[in-house]
Amino acid sequence: MELLSQYGFYLLVAAALFGFFMAYGVGANDVANAMGTSVGSKALTLKQALIVAAVFEAAGAWLAGGEVTSTIRSGIVDAAAFAPVPELLVYGMIASLLAAGTWLLVASYFGWPVSTTHSIVGAIIGFASVGVGMEYVHWDEVGGIVGSWVVTPVLSGILAYLIFMSAQKLIFDTENPLANAKKYVPFYMFFAAFIMAYVTVSKGLKHVGLKFSTAEGIWLCLAIAATVAVIGKIAISRLKIDPDADKEMHFTNVEKIFGILMIFTACCMAFAHGSNDVANAIGPLAAVVGIIQSGGQILDKVALDWWILPLGAVGIVIGLATLGAKVIQTIGENITHLTPSRGFAAEIAAASTVVIASGLGLPISTTQTLVGAVLGVGMARGIAALNLGVIRNIFISWIVTLPVGAFLSIVFFYTIKGIMGSL
Repeated sequence: MELLSQYGFYLLVAAALFGFFMAYGVGANDVANAMGTSVGSKALTLKQALIVAAVFEAAGAWLAGGEVTSTIRSGIVDAAAFAPVPELLVYGMIASLLAAGTWLLVASYFGWPVSTTHSIVGAIIGFASVGVGMEYVHWDEVGGIVGSWVVTPVLSGILAYLIFMSAQKLIFDTENPLANAKKYVPFYMFFAAFIMAYVTVSKGLKHVGLKFSTAEGIWLCLAIAATVAVIGKIAISRLKIDPDADKEMHFTNVEKIFGILMIFTACCMAFAHGSNDVANAIGPLAAVVGIIQSGGQILDKVALDWWILPLGAVGIVIGLATLGAKVIQTIGENITHLTPSRGFAAEIAAASTVVIASGLGLPISTTQTLVGAVLGVGMARGIAALNLGVIRNIFISWIVTLPVGAFLSIVFFYTIKGIMGSL
């Protein structure tokens, strides 16, 4: 307790720096979840994708990032076990941020799309196991999170498969695919806008002081979705397309329309990613801030300081702008060949899954959700359409992430503990 009061400011600065470092890693590795399909399908250039992602990642983190943060901060470890020695929880959370951030930096450098959620959860389990004992880890919570890592890729894969097949049936396999694209694409836009708006309105706007009743929220989201659909319809109608062209050219023109849709779904996915994965960086930071500000008390609920969410948002944006390109290539080009229609199906399925999970406070892996969706689209064209070697390598990188996070966290925990003990 003495160490906290004496060196609390320095520990707070260290936690903020490593929280920013972790957010940088989240942006560098997980930008592919938001933008990989858009770049891979050529709907956006890399530069355009980075600009879109910067705006919507930051908005998602700022507006809808608080729900998941509480799960990461307090749900994995029994914080009461640290009550006699609260400084151990502070050291552990700082070690977790440094451990997970380090692994994400290595993975991003090599272009491996690993799970940032795996990284931080593994790190927290690691330091808690040696700090107070494995019995204080909430293994049922961990089991639920791990279960979501299996369930959500399957769900997003099924959803992506169904969306892609509906586009095939309603548009591509018809006599006049171009006319049907103009007819049905605004409905896809309506669906995507409603999903994103509903979870934002119902769960995410508490941080900016806005509250709506359920009925008000639904009506507002319907209005937003309708506006988006109308704007989309106008944009599609302005496309210069030759109606007398052959069917092959019709398909090309339909893909142009889906290219417009991909820009919208890229925004959805960036927003969804920012809302869910900012928690991986700022959850442990929020725990440290709460303990130090309360003089060593470990509280069940900690109000997020005004600067914490923006710190995470800025870190994510800088990370994705400087080190995101390698992982984008893995997700967008190396798993399966993506066109705008296929990329749209994968992206909107993943965005829907992630935003809903974020609203429920479940810290799922956006990496696994999007890869599941891309696999779902690939499976719609048959197993031969998938690059099984790349998929195998991705699965291996997922498996090693949790234990690597735990190991690094233990090393950094003992290092920090030793440094503080020698003061």
